[in-house]
Amino acid sequence: MNSQSELWHGTTILTVRKGGIVAVGGDGQVSIGQTIVKANAKKVRRLGKGEVIGGFAGATADAFTLFERLEAKLEQYPGQLTRAAVELAKDWRTDRYLRRLEAMMIVADKEVSLVLTGTGDVLEPESGVMGIGSGGNYALAAARALADTPMDAEAIVRRSLDIAADICVYTNRNVTVETLTT
Repeated sequence: MNSQSELWHGTTILTVRKGGIVAVGGDGQVSIGQTIVKANAKKVRRLGKGEVIGGFAGATADAFTLFERLEAKLEQYPGQLTRAAVELAKDWRTDRYLRRLEAMMIVADKEVSLVLTGTGDVLEPESGVMGIGSGGNYALAAARALADTPMDAEAIVRRSLDIAADICVYTNRNVTVETLTT
């Protein structure tokens, strides 16, 4: 991964906020070039004493470094995901070491869902739905289409990731989904 455009290559992470539930899900495929090297990676995990869900797309080691940094910010600003995310984004953008990290993250707590990038972006999706990674736009489109159905947030995430796996060769059906009641 040598360019910003390649950050969108190799996984699918999706968040949906609906009916008092926020769900974050991701597929389990790890690819290097055109080769699948692992099919059951866990790219979604709980952070901040279980009060935050995070998912990543991009280089795994870089993502775990960012998760560790976000955990430290959450300890510094407990219960303030937005503040912790903004502080992480500032560090990510200005710190020489962090600036080289190539990953994107979706994080969510009971109040807010955010996308964080290495360009300093901390974005809250308008509709409570956001996707990242190579299959992110496919999953995002599916989730938006399903948002007005009776399906709950977790079901929408699972079905949308399944649809993305039909389209994106870098996305598989081995998904991890975490939810929080809002």
